[in-house]
Amino acid sequence: MSARKLTRRSPGDVPLEADMEVGKNGEKRHVAALILARGGSKGIPLKNIKMLAGVPLLGWVLRAAADANMFDSIWVSTDHEDIVKVSLAFGAKVHPRSPEVSRDSSSSLEAIQEFARLHPEVDVVCNIQATSPCLHPFHVKEALEKITLEGYDSVFSVVRRHQFRWREAKKDTDGVTAPLNMNPNKRPRRQDWDGELCENGSFYFASRDLILNHGVLQGGKMGYYEMLPEYSVDIDVDIDWPVAEQRVLRFGYFGKDKPEVVQLMFCHVSGCLTDGQTALSASGDEMVHMNTRDIMGIRILKREGVEVVLLVSNEDDMSEVLSDKLSTRTGCEVKHVGGETLLDVEKWREEKKLDWKEVAFMGFDEPDVECLKLAGLSAAPGDAPAVAVNAARYACRARGGQGAVREFAEHILLLKRKAKCQMERDRINRESF
Repeated sequence: MSARKLTRRSPGDVPLEADMEVGKNGEKRHVAALILARGGSKGIPLKNIKMLAGVPLLGWVLRAAADANMFDSIWVSTDHEDIVKVSLAFGAKVHPRSPEVSRDSSSSLEAIQEFARLHPEVDVVCNIQATSPCLHPFHVKEALEKITLEGYDSVFSVVRRHQFRWREAKKDTDGVTAPLNMNPNKRPRRQDWDGELCENGSFYFASRDLILNHGVLQGGKMGYYEMLPEYSVDIDVDIDWPVAEQRVLRFGYFGKDKPEVVQLMFCHVSGCLTDGQTALSASGDEMVHMNTRDIMGIRILKREGVEVVLLVSNEDDMSEVLSDKLSTRTGCEVKHVGGETLLDVEKWREEKKLDWKEVAFMGFDEPDVECLKLAGLSAAPGDAPAVAVNAARYACRARGGQGAVREFAEHILLLKRKAKCQMERDRINRESF
């Protein structure tokens, strides 16, 4: 059996849609994405749903899989209720993973085989690793087309490494080593050496026959898909997390939304701009606490052309005097909303003739959930209830009233800068031909 090289395209290229996913007999094949997300982790507790750059680790690959538009179904195989909640929030189906394949000693292949046996409708399993947060839809599309359109039985991801390898000198030997992939007398320059292809663990796509009848993920007509090094991020230990977060902010896939078009941000005051508490002075005056970082975040957004509207719930019982002072302090319009935030926000959005993709929303609790789901960009503070965090596209590290608004403001501006840079690169590429 041999592995053949696959053509790699740039992120800007648009691959063919897989509308010819047929088997050897011409029948339509069911192609399923499967992400294994066991609750137990020796390195990082519940690593698969730990927040990475404001998104659960698992969410990064689920978003890429969904936006690839190549799968008949997307599944998460898990044994933990918290992972179930995150999976459902990102639109995936859940395969309850049995205790037999949830042990530390269980292999990925065993879990995939269990899934394939219990889902006989699935013809091709695309196992995407939850720990690969820089995966993009175009990676999945191009690799999967080799199976659905070109007849490969298995395709797996690789990255090119330029590293000289040496034989290990074990203690029970004479301690002498030797080169494994080069001649020390003729050390090649990097530019004169193609390097070596190494599995990067992002995905393994295989037919049902290979998985169940041959017990392998790589076999038959094999192909590899080469990913660039910047997309080859795999999180194994806690020390990798800060590095991975910076990589994801630069090379991660943030979804189909167009952050450069955000013109308006709605921000709930209670729980977001404040810590949700209202204090009374001895004279009976109401007081709320706001963080100067959050105020500066609002000013930065306004300076960049984003209008900010502050929302006060009627249930908060905030006086008109305090609302006026809040408006003066922040320079923002303050609006009162009823029990269902969406009803009021929808009215104001239509008045401003804006699409939801042009709106950012920051909310804290259950009344804000629908707005969090609809907005082009949305966030919840780090101490918000799970129902809001799961609905938001970005979960802040900071708590409400303690820098969460500033953090979301910086996130919005980061995405706008990324989008602007991408548009500039696209313009340059078009003008080059």
